[in-house]
Amino acid sequence: MKISQFNICSFMLDGGTMFGVVPKVLWNKVYPADENNLIPLTLRSLVIETDDRVVLIDTGFGNKQSDKFFSYFDIFDNVGLVEGLANLGYKPKDITDVIHTHLHYDHCGGSIALDNKGQSVPVFPNARYHVSRAQWEWAINPNVREADSFLKENILPFKELGLLNLVEEEGFLVDGIEIRFFNGHTSGQMIPLIHLPKGKTLVYTADLIPFAPNIHLAWNASYEVEPLVTMQEKEVFLKEALDKNYVLFYQHDYYTECSTLQVTPKGIRAGDKLTLSEVLK
Repeated sequence: MKISQFNICSFMLDGGTMFGVVPKVLWNKVYPADENNLIPLTLRSLVIETDDRVVLIDTGFGNKQSDKFFSYFDIFDNVGLVEGLANLGYKPKDITDVIHTHLHYDHCGGSIALDNKGQSVPVFPNARYHVSRAQWEWAINPNVREADSFLKENILPFKELGLLNLVEEEGFLVDGIEIRFFNGHTSGQMIPLIHLPKGKTLVYTADLIPFAPNIHLAWNASYEVEPLVTMQEKEVFLKEALDKNYVLFYQHDYYTECSTLQVTPKGIRAGDKLTLSEVLK
């Protein structure tokens, strides 16, 4: 198994949205905001290559939306999806599977592009696009809270182009990659657990735990559809992760790529902060 990571881009977002009801005086100490209350986020993707598969996890914003749309995010360090893969030695045609943790625009938008006639085309023509059935049904009939995050031009072509594989059960999706479902952030979010050689497990935390500070059970984004469910899900999962020595890989944390976990007097918190390269040694 070969594992690589790259950051599609970084962007700025209102800090309060990522910490919900937690006062700024607390979260600003560990994830500081600028004078406009904006904080930096990353869009890290993982590529897992096995004997016969090349799996990509999440695909970022894409580039189909308008300049006005992107003006809200102050994007910087914009490597790009296809370009980031190229830097790792992969072409879009090499990807056999795309795992979409969920269908919010910053996680799936790069999977579909527009050709010169404005028609939807797959960025990864040889890949199956994996989405949980619960998330798919939730996204194509969006609630008022999340409607602006589910963009039809990102989602509907999955089915129209014959790319879609609906995942209905937890378990191993491909060799070495296990899928778990979580419902607090959005219904049917899929969290991949990558089982590495020598018994290590790497967890792509997506929006279950966007930043290392979000390990705190009460420190949750205001985007959560069911915040109490998120707290319960995190509590159960973090106990498992601590017990089994999982390493967390943060999709959005600008300052921390990976971390272990440790017990503190205030509960489970991030332990050693690592790069993926350090984890894989």
